[in-house]
Amino acid sequence: MSTNQSEKQSRRTLKEEKRAAKKTSPHNKSEKTDSSTDKQSRKQQKIKQKEEKRKNKKPRRRIFPIWLRIIVVLIIAAAALIAGLMIGYGVIGDGVPTDALKKETWQHIVDIVTKVE
Repeated sequence: MSTNQSEKQSRRTLKEEKRAAKKTSPHNKSEKTDSSTDKQSRKQQKIKQKEEKRKNKKPRRRIFPIWLRIIVVLIIAAAALIAGLMIGYGVIGDGVPTDALKKETWQHIVDIVTKVE
């Protein structure tokens, strides 16, 4: 028998001994009933506390509504895109930053990319 198997066997025997000791204990039944009623009363108390919190809770009114948040995020994203285009084209690419917003510039870029030889 390997060491792992012997360890498993010893654990099993310890568990079986504990189970047998619990079954033969004279205080076992009274402890179970006390603990079970105690658990039930704790659960009932928690449930009552949660219900009271729900009743006493004021309805939440959002100052900054969700639909407005979405619009603001989209506007910020568009502004970041435009700023990135202008910085990339004007500062990094040595062009005029406002040219990045012209249709002719983008048509020229598309023509270069899709050029077939």
